[in-house]
Amino acid sequence: MEKETSRLGSVGGPRLMAVAILAVTLVGAGVLRFGGLSAAAPGAPAAVPAVSAQQKAELAALAPGDRPDGCVQPDRRIQLYAVELPRDNNQIRLGYGLTPETASYPGPLIEMIEGECLAITLHNDVPAATLEALRQDPNHPLGVSLHTHGVKYTPASDGTIHTDSWVPPGGQRTYIWFAKPRNATTGSQGTAGYWWYHDHMVGGPHGTRGQGSGLFGGLVVRRQGDLRPNRTYVTAFGDLQSINLKRGAATDTCDPANPVPGPTCLIAEPGERVEFLVIGMGNDMHTFHLHGHSWADTRTGMLDGSNKALADSVPVIDNKALGPGDSFGVTVVAGDSVGAGNWMLHCHMQFHSDQGMATMLHVLQPDGTLAPHSADHVPAADAADTTAAHAGHNQ
Repeated sequence: MEKETSRLGSVGGPRLMAVAILAVTLVGAGVLRFGGLSAAAPGAPAAVPAVSAQQKAELAALAPGDRPDGCVQPDRRIQLYAVELPRDNNQIRLGYGLTPETASYPGPLIEMIEGECLAITLHNDVPAATLEALRQDPNHPLGVSLHTHGVKYTPASDGTIHTDSWVPPGGQRTYIWFAKPRNATTGSQGTAGYWWYHDHMVGGPHGTRGQGSGLFGGLVVRRQGDLRPNRTYVTAFGDLQSINLKRGAATDTCDPANPVPGPTCLIAEPGERVEFLVIGMGNDMHTFHLHGHSWADTRTGMLDGSNKALADSVPVIDNKALGPGDSFGVTVVAGDSVGAGNWMLHCHMQFHSDQGMATMLHVLQPDGTLAPHSADHVPAADAADTTAAHAGHNQ
């Protein structure tokens, strides 16, 4: 029997792999379904995966800790792994993955439907020596955790040292998230939205070194009837003028002849519905700006045009402010009226973009290739000059 370990002790139970379909979008790679079912047709309303009575009983038996009100028992269960990844310019890099081999930063995008209850078992495969190198306080325990925004959970799933809900090296712990639905009678707003999850343990009690090393990912909670995108990308704007911890040419590594979607290769075919989950990490203010495209300033970035009064009252924007900890969703139709091409996506705080906080959304040509463009968003020599100039300006 495997044991689920935490500082609170052990909970016995056999290890169960995913027992139901997990609607997970690997960042930048479209929607990936598990369990042998094909992806939903683009634009189809979201639906809650069916779970058998036996599966529900198994999930109920395995889920430890308290459950938030409304979550009778988890509907689904997934395994999530925190691992060390190859270093980037000698910087320690960590990532979450559905398997140790597929860990990345950002981690896998998790989708939920309002009304779902999800059990996530986090496995800490990060070496203790790596966590020691990231520790800022010698008295702080070594471990990782999983903390989320937006959805409901109890202190047992908070992912903080203060609630003793973290995972030591080599251990595992199950966190329970509930996507509470909207209730028009009580006025409860529900949990539909664009959120993010991250470590709250590595380095210190706020997980700053964990987030800065790559332990973060996106969470989308949809309502029944929401239209599904063709593609979803996570763009985390952070310190040191980074997008997904990259800057300059490193943000855009698409092969011009055979582009493969991913965190550093944002592509779409003309007419596809492209969803961006935008996250603000670290300490700086940013703005999210996409050339050639705009969206409605609503929960999803889309607007039902059948209600003329509502449509007339909602602003259409192409630039949105983003503060630390903020997250929002943007949905655009790729190449709408502008066609194939390379459309810059960047922070519009000028010294941020000057330092390489920019990438491209590539709307593909008919043959599936990229239109000619330069991948460099800031020359290396100019970046140093810009840094010095900005430092002098602040003195």
